[in-house]
Order: sequence, then C-alpha cells, then structure tokens
Amino acid sequence: MAFAIKRVYEPAEASDGYRVLVDRLWPRGVSKEKAELDEWAKDAAPSAALRTEWHRNRERFDEFAATYRSELDANPAAQALLQLGREHDRVTLLFGARDELVNHAAVLLDWLGEHGASVDP
Repeated sequence: MAFAIKRVYEPAEASDGYRVLVDRLWPRGVSKEKAELDEWAKDAAPSAALRTEWHRNRERFDEFAATYRSELDANPAAQALLQLGREHDRVTLLFGARDELVNHAAVLLDWLGEHGASVDP
C-alpha cells in the first residue's frame, strides 16, 4: 500500500491508482467526470468548524494540524482510508487547496504514515 496526495485539478493518471477526494466540499470548476474519482471521503476531511477556523487564520497551521490530527484519531473515516491502503497498491488522496504543501491533505498523509501506511511525499 502506498498513499500520495495530488491536487484534484491535475489530470488523472493511471499511476494514481485508486483516487479518493478528501475535501468536505466539492472543488470548484471540476466536473465529476474530470475528477475521475473512485471515492469521495468527505468525512476524512477536517470538521466544518476546523475548516472555517483555518480559512480565517492561515498563519496558525501548526495549531490547525494538531487539531486535525486529534480529529483523525477519533474518526472512523480515517481508519477506512487505512483499510483502502490495504486493499489497493496505490491510493491517491485528492484535494482542492492551492497550496500543495500547506493543506489538510498533507496532514492526513503524514497521519497515515504514522499509522503504518507507506506514503510518497
């Protein structure tokens, strides 16, 4: 099992493997056909309250990441992602954020790695 992250706006590739959108909201300007998703795991995304707080105060990424990790620890959807990793050779987590390094998917990828999944940076 290997997990990777990728912006949903980038073209789908065969090397993506199983493609999972991990945003709570559908990304603007992306049709379902263009996204070429296998699954939408919106419950694995940060809670609505945390997402709103993050958008209000982006300078506090460390606090956001810590709170999101706590949410993931108690979130059955995060455990379901780990199971997907056992079922597929490659799982690409798709996100809509502009910043490819500072976003919830990067935190999720790190969390998955800490819980036994193989991750590609």
